[in-house]
Amino acid sequence: MRRALASFALFSALWAAPAAAEAPRVVVSIKPIHALVAAVMQGVGEPAVLVRGGASPHDYALKPSDAKALKEADIVFWVSESLESFLERPIASLPKKTQEIELMYGAGIQVLEPREGGAWEAHAHGKVHDHGKHQGHHGEMNPHLWLDPMNAKEIGEIAAVALAARDKANAGKYKANAAALGQRLDALDAELKAALAPVAEKRFVVFHDAYQYFEKRYGLNAAGSITVNPDRPPSAKRLSVIRDRVKGLGATCVFAEPEFEPKLVKTVVEGTQARTGVLDPEGAALPEGPELYFTLMRNLAKGLTECLGG
Repeated sequence: MRRALASFALFSALWAAPAAAEAPRVVVSIKPIHALVAAVMQGVGEPAVLVRGGASPHDYALKPSDAKALKEADIVFWVSESLESFLERPIASLPKKTQEIELMYGAGIQVLEPREGGAWEAHAHGKVHDHGKHQGHHGEMNPHLWLDPMNAKEIGEIAAVALAARDKANAGKYKANAAALGQRLDALDAELKAALAPVAEKRFVVFHDAYQYFEKRYGLNAAGSITVNPDRPPSAKRLSVIRDRVKGLGATCVFAEPEFEPKLVKTVVEGTQARTGVLDPEGAALPEGPELYFTLMRNLAKGLTECLGG
């Protein structure tokens, strides 16, 4: 009888105990941002990512599974419609329960205006805006903001605050993870500064203006981009202007990207002494997860130093 009563009491206690709260259902648009949010969620849950593998956010089309994930999400992180234009309508039709966080306008995020034309003056960068203080500014901005590790730190903090508000039981974990992520990003920043310093003054040309945050952070010296809009191929006239720029400046390297047509780069370097390389601003070939961001940034530094210093 005593055993039966003890078993009944244990069963009753287990039945009455509240079930562990589920982690918030989080959807992130692209892999670099996903890596940062995943780092903040470690030990609690895993966010989903929309643009997977080598797909580009510039021409991505939502799958039915993506639409379902968005509909069921508690929080959606994305950069802005200037990068993930495919999300503009789905974001506008999210259920009221879903919080969407457009990082371009996040507190503390430093954003740069895009550069015009195909050829740039030495160390030319767009005007800096702090959208923590300029929430009303909705002009066109360069959306590749994650390529500055200090912006990456802010993204981690923004994610931690949003997750803690939605999941108070794990607020301490999110805060601790964001702090640990910030320390790793500081160390990465120092590492990249040291690695890139020897090639800081070498001129180079990129496929499109995706690297301005990286260039500004590390004092790099891009001479121009092959295309302004990666969704549209550059004209023959533009390619000719860039080739003349490469020749005139003695640009050391011209860089392609994994998702776009490499023969355009070959056209630009034809008749010049410039070498070619590949830079990947979104981690197209990298496995998803918290380490992707660190590998992506180190790969950018490696690609630049190997070509520019070769």
